[in-house]
Amino acid sequence: MVQIPRILPCGDSALTIEFGDAIDPEINGMVLALDDALRARAPAGLIETVPTYRSLTVQFDPLATDYDALIEALHEETKDLAPRAAKGKRWRVPVVYGGAYGIDLEEVAALHGLTPAQVIEIHASAVYRIYMIGFLPGFAYLGGLDERIATSRRVHPRARIPAGSIMIGGVQAGIAPMDMPSGWHLLGRTPVLTYAPERNPAFLFAAGDEIVFEPVDASLWDALERAALAGEPVAEEVRP
Repeated sequence: MVQIPRILPCGDSALTIEFGDAIDPEINGMVLALDDALRARAPAGLIETVPTYRSLTVQFDPLATDYDALIEALHEETKDLAPRAAKGKRWRVPVVYGGAYGIDLEEVAALHGLTPAQVIEIHASAVYRIYMIGFLPGFAYLGGLDERIATSRRVHPRARIPAGSIMIGGVQAGIAPMDMPSGWHLLGRTPVLTYAPERNPAFLFAAGDEIVFEPVDASLWDALERAALAGEPVAEEVRP
């Protein structure tokens, strides 16, 4: 549920506008709507905006703007703000599930009294919303995980998991943009490069986009990986 926005100071050069305290599409839509508004009508001194699940952090130059004037501008922008209508892209992302590609699939299945095939079906049948990009460059935090396979994070995190890992943690899902530490459960892996600094744009996904996962056979991995490394669009943009 969207709350009356709260504006909180973050030191002398940033502040955060909170719209709620839950993982919720409407709350996130308000965050993205304000982000759009500030990008379109940047107040004096604005340096950067950082959207998250439920809030927008605004970084500003305190020598180029008056703090009270900035607060007033933010109140004005949020006064009649409506959640941003869905306008992001929808991506179909190929995934090889289980085995060496998803070493936690069987454990997750057993935990929920399901077969690995059932976990794959449940995971791949959802439409996931990208609520935010964070933690590492290109890491997409996904909402929309079916409660039947929601799984608390691992007691002992791994120091390193491979790039492209398709994983779940609690009620969230995610895609690893690079080799990284993680306490999430690995269900599969995709060759899609969600972050490539030499590419334009470097980030494939954006907050507000949607993702659907497509199970593919392990025999296709090498070809898909070669295509991804060659810059081919392994993740397909599809219509909602």
